[in-house]
Amino acid sequence: MDKEALKRGGQVLAPSLFTMGNMACGFYSLVASSLGDFTVAGTSILGGIAFDMLDGRVARMVHGESSFGVEFDSLSDFLSFGVAPAYMMYEFTLKDYGITGGVVAFLFALCGALRLARFNVVAQSGKGSKSHFQGLPIPAGGGFLASFILVYEMIEQEIPGRSLAMVTNHLPFLIIIGPFLMVLLAFLMVSTIPYAAFKQSSGDWRLVSVALVGLLLIYFYPQNAIFLIFFLYVTSGLLGLLGWGSKDKAPELHH
Repeated sequence: MDKEALKRGGQVLAPSLFTMGNMACGFYSLVASSLGDFTVAGTSILGGIAFDMLDGRVARMVHGESSFGVEFDSLSDFLSFGVAPAYMMYEFTLKDYGITGGVVAFLFALCGALRLARFNVVAQSGKGSKSHFQGLPIPAGGGFLASFILVYEMIEQEIPGRSLAMVTNHLPFLIIIGPFLMVLLAFLMVSTIPYAAFKQSSGDWRLVSVALVGLLLIYFYPQNAIFLIFFLYVTSGLLGLLGWGSKDKAPELHH
């Protein structure tokens, strides 16, 4: 093998290691859910999001973008943010609804798969928008459910920490409407509603704003911060239907 081929292999392998970390987190979340340890299940999904954020950045840093990486990343995302959250929610509450709960869990996973399939088609076409995602990214959908479970478990276990009463008081209601929440997230993933991507350099002020809001939430309400961040992002797309982000609805190169 010549040096050029060896170098290229290393460039592709580097981001793939992070993608494997993402997949490992998704698999471990499934195991934890089957054992009824939903705190670990939710944490594992959030860990998968961290790996997922890193693999693309590493690929760009080492110039390791490849068709293999795109496909491998999508398979990992389907496991970690499609199947794992759906199974976690099924074991946590949806199984109490019988066959309806199973259908809802499957619908979430199915729409996640459709979301990723659409991404692959767009990626192969070479078209995309750097400012917006088309529909809710699947990591955001899975992350919302994982953060919700974590907040619920922390409050149930009475883990010390400042908590926002507005969130705490409405958690039982969110459990009740769990099936409808899952259907809503599934719809958002396959919709064409634009979601901010924070990729363009001209949007750096938005990244700074989001970072500051995130830090403030973590400082003042550590128990609720991650859930609130995901909640605000999911809600932002719905608010976009009222006019925000309507200027750029082109397909995106992202999951």
